[in-house]
Amino acid sequence: MFKKRLLWQLYPSFLLIIVISVVGVAWYGSQSLRKFHLNQVAEDLKSRAHLVEKQISTNLVDHNFKEIDYLCKQIREASSTRITVILPNGEVIADSDEIPGRMKNHADRPEFQDALKQGSGNSLRFSETLGKRMMYVAIPIKQDDKVLAVVRTSVPVTAIDETLRNIYKKLFWAGVIIAVCTAAISLAISKKISRPVEQMTNVTKDFASGKLDLRLSMPNTAELAELAKALNEMARQLNAKIDTITEERSQIQAILSSMIEGVLAVDSSGHIVSINKAAAELLGIDATSSHGRSVEEVVRNPQFQQYVKNTLENKQSTETDCSVLNDGGRFLQLYGSSLTDNKGNRSGAVLVLHDITRTRRLEEVRRDFVANVSHELKTPVTSIKGFVETLLDGAVNDPEQAQRFLKIIAKHSDRLNAIIEDLLSLSGLEEDSEKRRLSFEKTSIRPTLVSAIELSKVKAEEKHITIELLCDKEITAKINSALIEQAVLNLIDNAIEYSRDNSKIQVNALRIGNEVLITVSDQGCGIEKDHLERIFERFYVVDKGRSRKLGGTGLGLSIVKHIAQVHGGHVEVQSTIGKGSTFEIYLPAS
Repeated sequence: MFKKRLLWQLYPSFLLIIVISVVGVAWYGSQSLRKFHLNQVAEDLKSRAHLVEKQISTNLVDHNFKEIDYLCKQIREASSTRITVILPNGEVIADSDEIPGRMKNHADRPEFQDALKQGSGNSLRFSETLGKRMMYVAIPIKQDDKVLAVVRTSVPVTAIDETLRNIYKKLFWAGVIIAVCTAAISLAISKKISRPVEQMTNVTKDFASGKLDLRLSMPNTAELAELAKALNEMARQLNAKIDTITEERSQIQAILSSMIEGVLAVDSSGHIVSINKAAAELLGIDATSSHGRSVEEVVRNPQFQQYVKNTLENKQSTETDCSVLNDGGRFLQLYGSSLTDNKGNRSGAVLVLHDITRTRRLEEVRRDFVANVSHELKTPVTSIKGFVETLLDGAVNDPEQAQRFLKIIAKHSDRLNAIIEDLLSLSGLEEDSEKRRLSFEKTSIRPTLVSAIELSKVKAEEKHITIELLCDKEITAKINSALIEQAVLNLIDNAIEYSRDNSKIQVNALRIGNEVLITVSDQGCGIEKDHLERIFERFYVVDKGRSRKLGGTGLGLSIVKHIAQVHGGHVEVQSTIGKGSTFEIYLPAS
């Protein structure tokens, strides 16, 4: 709604009062003046009627009506007053302007009737005879308390109106001048009253925009001065409170921003009012654009949405686990508690989000490791136990059977030994990486790669596989040569096992920026994309049946990964089904 300024509320009020006052005074004065003027004219006509009475009394007694008519016409020329003489029965016997015999009976004229009843009468009305508005005054002529006739004098109202019109015109201009002067004075007074209020309004707008260091000047008016003083005090207190709140908010924001846990606050309708960076990253949303939007709109996760709803409805603290599908899948542990306002009413909820993805995955890896190692150990142990029982049952007496069973027992014992050695190697790598007891030496990469290839040649020649090396002698790195040799040897052995006969394996080393890259590429069957993320986990094999057939333990690639990590590097794999795989070891360059 449109709001008027105080000036335009005060000034029109003053102006209206002035106009009403001037118009009222003018109207009352003009009416009083008109009434006064008409009374004066009526008294003058009455005086003239008395003069006529004295001149016609004798003729009236003698019934000399013609002489009376003649006298009336003579007086009319001298006084510009119409004179009419009327008998008590209403018959007109003389008139200064008309022939009496042609005039109607005047018994119904109000001034005539008032003259007979009250001793005088006057009337202001339209004359049908003259066709004008006239003022009439009538008095009776008596003799011995007997009314002989009624003398009526009259003048046109036009003359009266002309006189009054001139007076009204003067009154009008005087009123206009008075109204203009008083309007100007009231405008000045209105501005004087409204100016301090407008100044206060402008300063309070500055207060609202945050400029709380400004102060209002003290007006001369006591009430406004008290208001200005109260506003200044309000600004001072607000400024102090805002500084305190800002400082506390900055501290809270700093705390929330530095927290690993995500914190999310929503109002009673489920709209986000606060969210820290950790929570936004965990939920995969933008923290800035999320403010003021509903959880259902921002977080596309039915389980999370239902949890927020339950927390808002529940007075007690709640806890649950939730999976989020962004970034390949996360597991969150949610803690929620309702918020209340100063009246004890629920105003929203706050949620704390813990990322337990690593814990969950480590738990899965632990379970898989326990299951896999149990399975891998159980198979050879069961076989050994079975063949030993067979030998004890009498097969030992058959040299040929005993020889075959003992070879099988030896084979499974070797497999058990290989698994145990690989587990010990992994344990040693983890222990040494934590305690940093490994020795590293800056040396050329090429001799280590050549040594690993030489150890793999016999196995490669069985399948007629060629191993090629591409590595400059100048490429150096700070490494533990034995561990790098073991890692490359494991990769080459894997490549040989999963490559076709008469194929080729390439071992390359090159420097890329601040890293040394060692790659082992084969032309084998390749690895499906679904297995690439877990290929370096312990006991994880793509084809378990084939792995057992080939005698693998499922720990070789895990050992490669840990060797790269203890060197401060990492390992990656690129593979295409039917074309082969490339394993990459990244090491920091010296």
